[in-house]
Amino acid sequence: MERRDFLRFSAGMAIGGFSFVELALGKTESAQAASNSLERKKLGNIGLQLYTVRSLMKDDFEGTMAKVSQLGYTEVEFAGYYDRKPSDVRKLLDELELSAPATHIGLKMLQENLDEVIETSATIGHKFIVCPWLSKHQRTLDNYQALPEIFNSIGEVCKKAGMRFAYHNHAFEFETLDGHVPYDILLSETDPDLMDMEIDLFWIRNAGKNPLDYFARYPGRFKLCHVKDMKASGEMTSVGKGDIDFATIFAKSEQAGLEHFFVEHDRPDDPLESISDSIGHLKNLTFG
Repeated sequence: MERRDFLRFSAGMAIGGFSFVELALGKTESAQAASNSLERKKLGNIGLQLYTVRSLMKDDFEGTMAKVSQLGYTEVEFAGYYDRKPSDVRKLLDELELSAPATHIGLKMLQENLDEVIETSATIGHKFIVCPWLSKHQRTLDNYQALPEIFNSIGEVCKKAGMRFAYHNHAFEFETLDGHVPYDILLSETDPDLMDMEIDLFWIRNAGKNPLDYFARYPGRFKLCHVKDMKASGEMTSVGKGDIDFATIFAKSEQAGLEHFFVEHDRPDDPLESISDSIGHLKNLTFG
């Protein structure tokens, strides 16, 4: 068929009220829609910061861990071991098919007993050792300016052991001190080769900052995150019950460097209900 005959044929032909061209276009649009759907992403492994269920862990460590696994969590981050031996913790994790890529360890312990921390972490299977908090007397400008050297030193020891050191933020690191933002000091003055950040999505928003701005300024520095939601009132809530736009944030995971996502709620009324609601929301969340 010559080109002019084909054009005349396709322009005039109708099937069920649609021209040949319209049908072809519709098929293309359908294919594009399907392609767009396929390009949407979901979180793979969803983790839990066990601080969320600390009241339950205290009374029933093993049973609580089993419930966490049953809800569909595949990773956990520790905030204490409740007097269990590292080998027993590892055995339980293996039995429940859980991994524990990270743990929270106080700065004093990191400075005074780092070798012991690393030995314990190696037994349990931690890849990240996270400093979770600075006490109030440590939150001075002089101390923030001294911390990068301390953090780099800890990070160097961790790296030699095949692990990574990270710092977890609250809101106070974003309070300006004499024209300086402490969180910016910690990011700009530490060695990216030796230290990562665990970004807490509730606390950075609570401080009035946008995590996307930090992802753009410090790409690749945020290997872990705490997935916590916030109501318009500023109150913490279960994931999906607040206003934080997780889809937009997670769409920048590659830029941020994000590898691990830990659900957390500092003071849930019902810990099991909270972590069940949170993982249910995250399993259905798409982004891209």
